[in-house]
Amino acid sequence: MSEIVLDHVSKVWGETVAVDSVSLTAASGELLVLLGPSGCGKSTTLRMIAGLEEVSAGRVLIEGQDVTRLPPARRRVSMVFQSYALFPHLDVAENIVFGLKVRKLSRAERTARLARVAELVGLGDLLHRRPAQLSGGQRQRVALARAIVAENPICLMDEPLSNLDAKLRHDMRVEIRALQQRLGMTVVYVTHDQTEAMSMADQVILMRDGKIVQAGRPEDLYDRPATTFVAGFVGTPPMNLIDLVDGPGGAIVAGTAGRPVLQGPGRGLRIGIRPEHLRLTDGPGIEGEFVSADYLGADTIVTARVGGQSVLLRVPGRIGLATGQPVRIAWSPENVHVFDGTSGRRVEDVRAVPVAA
Repeated sequence: MSEIVLDHVSKVWGETVAVDSVSLTAASGELLVLLGPSGCGKSTTLRMIAGLEEVSAGRVLIEGQDVTRLPPARRRVSMVFQSYALFPHLDVAENIVFGLKVRKLSRAERTARLARVAELVGLGDLLHRRPAQLSGGQRQRVALARAIVAENPICLMDEPLSNLDAKLRHDMRVEIRALQQRLGMTVVYVTHDQTEAMSMADQVILMRDGKIVQAGRPEDLYDRPATTFVAGFVGTPPMNLIDLVDGPGGAIVAGTAGRPVLQGPGRGLRIGIRPEHLRLTDGPGIEGEFVSADYLGADTIVTARVGGQSVLLRVPGRIGLATGQPVRIAWSPENVHVFDGTSGRRVEDVRAVPVAA
């Protein structure tokens, strides 16, 4: 079993707490993504799993063994770095098998493994090229091949696609996920790109300020964000977060005198609604004004202003509205998320009121 367990792991430098009592489990054969903004502690967490950073407190277990104090070489993990870390004076084949030579595997075994891995990652025709003769995507394939050829059950990836353009990132996401599933590897993957997390992960660990904010399947974080931070971080465009106040018939959007959106008081609460769950309507709705539109081809991201607050709508096709033109916005109650305005935490047992034609 290639399971990874972190048991209340912390990393402290002087007065700075980089990782604060993080506990998680990457099940055998799972692709777990550590997601979060820069400086949240995700790369430090990965490096503690690898043994490249000393653990200040807690335990790291791999395959049921406590490896907290073991050196990297004894942890049986492979690693793929953001920078590729290829030797410029060696060709592709030599870069791939370099680690095997260090471990003194026989030439026959190195040749056999190289042939299998080169076919897996599509490098068969490039084995005699130097890194300088390769594209960014090809260099990343070499780095992947070097990790795979070691035949370790665990692979750790630290933002491996951040140096690639959008098209190559998409292609490599597909390739990495397919390879991981085909080989049955346990992968811990660090990224700040929520698109990578949503499209690749079995489990997402969203971090902030060294702590786990929410853990779960990608759809869990998207459909039921635990806090306003999760709501605003996961999703493109992010979830709209709208401040409420008390109204005569229930909670209303701050800055409006319009329809109630929640039953009961609204002061101190915020509602969250995804842009794709808002719609422009000619019937009853919350009044606002059109600000701008970003046409993306299949759909358009509309920015509107409601009670002084900006909201985003994802609408199909192209839309022709003038700046400042009045609009009405509607949504269904099942698409409303409620959060505490102070703590940012999700609030349950508050009923939304239909705002629909």
